[in-house]
Amino acid sequence: MAPPTSQKRRIPPTDDFEHSDVSDDDFEVGLLDGALSQNEDEDEDDEEYELDSSGEGSEEEDENEDEDEDEESNSDSESNDPPKVTAKLSELAITKPDKFESSRKIVLDSAGNQRYIYPEIDPVYDSDDTDAEETNTIGNIPLDFYDEYPHVGYDINGKKIMRPAKGQALDALLESIEVPRGWTGLTDRNTGTGLKLTDEELEMVRKIQMDENIEGYDPYQPTVEYFTSITELMPLSAAPEPKRRFIPSKHEAKRIMKIVAAIREGRIVPSKPKEAAKPQFYDIWADELPPRPDHIMNIPAPRLPPPTHDESYNPPKEYLPTDQERTNWEELDPEERKKDYLPRTHSALRLVPGYDTFVKERFERCLDLYLAPRVRRNKLNIDPESLLPKLPSPQDLRPFPTTTATVYRGHVGRVRTLSCDPSGVWLATGGDDGTVRVWEILTGREVWKLQAGEGGEAVHAVKWRPGRDAAILAVATGDDVHLVIPPIFDPETEAASKAILAAGWGYAEIVKKDPLKKEPPAKWTKPEPHQQELGTAVIVSVKHTIKHITWHRRGDYFATVSPEGQNRAVAIHQLSKHASQSPFRKARGIVQRVEFHPFRPHLFVATQRYIRIYDLAKQELAKTLLPGSRWISSFDIHPGGDNLLVGAYDKRLLWHDLDLSTKPYKTMRYHSKAVRGVKYHPGGLPLFCSASDDGSIQVFHGKVYSDLMENALIVPLKVLRGHRVEKSLGVLDVEWHGRECWLFSAGADGTARMWN
Repeated sequence: MAPPTSQKRRIPPTDDFEHSDVSDDDFEVGLLDGALSQNEDEDEDDEEYELDSSGEGSEEEDENEDEDEDEESNSDSESNDPPKVTAKLSELAITKPDKFESSRKIVLDSAGNQRYIYPEIDPVYDSDDTDAEETNTIGNIPLDFYDEYPHVGYDINGKKIMRPAKGQALDALLESIEVPRGWTGLTDRNTGTGLKLTDEELEMVRKIQMDENIEGYDPYQPTVEYFTSITELMPLSAAPEPKRRFIPSKHEAKRIMKIVAAIREGRIVPSKPKEAAKPQFYDIWADELPPRPDHIMNIPAPRLPPPTHDESYNPPKEYLPTDQERTNWEELDPEERKKDYLPRTHSALRLVPGYDTFVKERFERCLDLYLAPRVRRNKLNIDPESLLPKLPSPQDLRPFPTTTATVYRGHVGRVRTLSCDPSGVWLATGGDDGTVRVWEILTGREVWKLQAGEGGEAVHAVKWRPGRDAAILAVATGDDVHLVIPPIFDPETEAASKAILAAGWGYAEIVKKDPLKKEPPAKWTKPEPHQQELGTAVIVSVKHTIKHITWHRRGDYFATVSPEGQNRAVAIHQLSKHASQSPFRKARGIVQRVEFHPFRPHLFVATQRYIRIYDLAKQELAKTLLPGSRWISSFDIHPGGDNLLVGAYDKRLLWHDLDLSTKPYKTMRYHSKAVRGVKYHPGGLPLFCSASDDGSIQVFHGKVYSDLMENALIVPLKVLRGHRVEKSLGVLDVEWHGRECWLFSAGADGTARMWN
């Protein structure tokens, strides 16, 4: 029984294989192993079976193979040929004579069987290698996951791809210093080694960097025509021609008739035949260009004035300056000279020297041309007076003070303060000499004098108590307030005044005995006997210099201001109880002035930049005014209570409408120096004034309407000048008469004046 036939593998042809005249039994096992086997991983049983079949059983195997390949082969070789003939035929390459002769070859393998050899297929890929097989089959897994393993992945057969051997640290350092050709610093994921570029790839990268064309790329390819240049003989549409193509257009006829009508009317002038252009000649010696026709956009340049006789090189003698005129002209500054030259005479034109200011005059002329207007502007014929607001004439706003009626002289040094008594008969003044003087208003006679300041202290404030039931004068000198009763009134008035001042001594004793109450900001004491004889009834002492005094409208309270007192800068004193209190626990800035509201329980406190309004009944801050000045010097409240007048050291006079805003309604700048005092007329006349260090007093008409929709009317009336300015100080204080339009002023020249 024949042995079972084994499955034979086809062995690729080998050019180096040489057949010899030996039988199949003479072949070595190693030769048949390389010729008949392609896989190193075959089983050992198969290899032994193939070696055994190379002997006597090969004839039966050849017969089986010949029967299978009889249809494909044209040769008449049989399976029982001797091995020598088979070896000879294997050396020849027998080509099949058909149409595939040029592409396919037939060779005999080592067993004598035919085998077809096809040429290698060239895929002709330009740059696409997406379908190339990868040796490493790990997919998208990063190579970092294999850092701890000796391999970098697996091949198609599942075998490990071992990591290439790495150099030592020194080798790595040398590689980093000496970069080899084609080095990229990347790792090839197939092999795990460094990825290097070939020469062709490096050349391609270089051309891309140098903006050169890559080999095989033509940037100037022929244009692709979207439309052919062949004229089509047949139309694209078989629709009949529309009727409008054979009838004249009515719209074009209307347009032509309009053009014909315009030509007949002269609005359109047919083009005239152009004449030959004549050459233009210019006078190069002309001083100016020929005049151009007047046009709204054409403005002629300013012309130079024609020369005069004194600009001649030999002017008449009457134009030549004298020695005195020449000296005066040379002493003047160049900006103050009427002319930039002096006329000089020369006997001949060739003797005239160079003009030293020629370049300067040419430069100024260039500036005149450069800065000349380029566009005509129509000037508006508007009367400047019509732009001003229509104000009533000052003649219609009389009465108001215009002249000096009385001058009160007697103080040595500055007169700092003054006050008119409620009866309108007496005027009290205080000055740097420490004296308080009472004058008769109409006659200007001094009727009483008191030396209040001791040790050269000046009198900073004097103020009469409001009301005609008593005559009490408050005098501030140093840190004391003297409540004085001048002996110029009738006995009944003096007795009533003394009774008012003496009523509070009992309350003062009770306060002294109460240990729970804090120390008051002021101390009420009785004057010495010689002071009582001069009229002083009570002395109120505070700890700081008093600069201002103001009375409440009822006459029982008065307030004092000590800017250096900080938290106790403001103190309110009560006559009926001889008590004093400080209304503020903490000072908000340096206090300059305080005033009581004419009829509301409000207290106005002015610091350097703000005016705060406090409600005394609710004991809270009601409003804060923002005058906007740098340093407030004084302020006054209108008798109506809704308007405020503020004077500042930065020369500004501010009118505040309390119902309108916290900012000024009107800002006036009529003074050239600091404003020292401002005052409303208390008797109902629409007048107010301001005094300044420039020695002048500005009198204004200020009418406040009862209609809230109408703003106040402010009209400047008169500027009063009479006080001299001494050491940069002018008018220090002003005061109005209670009923008349009389104005009193205190000046730094040592006088007080009454204006009517």
